[in-house]
Amino acid sequence: MIMARIEDLAERYGRHIATPWQRTVAGAQRVLMVVYDKELERTLRARLLAFETVTREAGHDWRQIDLSGAFAEWMAADDYRDEYFRSPEDLQLKLDAEFPEFVAERIRAELEKPDVNSNSVVAVLGVGSLFGLARISQVLKLLEADVRGRLVVFFPGQFERNNYRLLDARDGWNYLAVPITLHGEGGPL
Repeated sequence: MIMARIEDLAERYGRHIATPWQRTVAGAQRVLMVVYDKELERTLRARLLAFETVTREAGHDWRQIDLSGAFAEWMAADDYRDEYFRSPEDLQLKLDAEFPEFVAERIRAELEKPDVNSNSVVAVLGVGSLFGLARISQVLKLLEADVRGRLVVFFPGQFERNNYRLLDARDGWNYLAVPITLHGEGGPL
């Protein structure tokens, strides 16, 4: 049953990604949010090849990046990390000011690779690991101008009335990305 839900989601995504892409849409509309129940994260990762396969069958290139270790990498590179671990409350200001840009830069590095073009899909995994550390909406806003093809964000959470809620959190945000859910598909490509 759980595997079938991911297969259904991959099928919906495949139908959407196979339609001709509009080249004149805004950056935010070049983002697809594949929304799934947070309990399906491991199953989705195990079945990720289904998404890659339908993308390639539609004639698009596939690249992927996993953000699961982004916080650990960012923190490990900080000279004052030991002090922050002793007083984590001191980290919030630095986190708000620097971490979203760090995450955006990791994704941007993938988007700007020479072999990524207007026919490419860059898939982003591990956004759930950013919960409480960075707002996905803020990261995506920083990247809108850099998306040449399509940016596909695998989003463990909910989408209701144009509102995305990561890990079913109370607060969410309204974003122009195209939602792909088990309950329907989004707008123009």
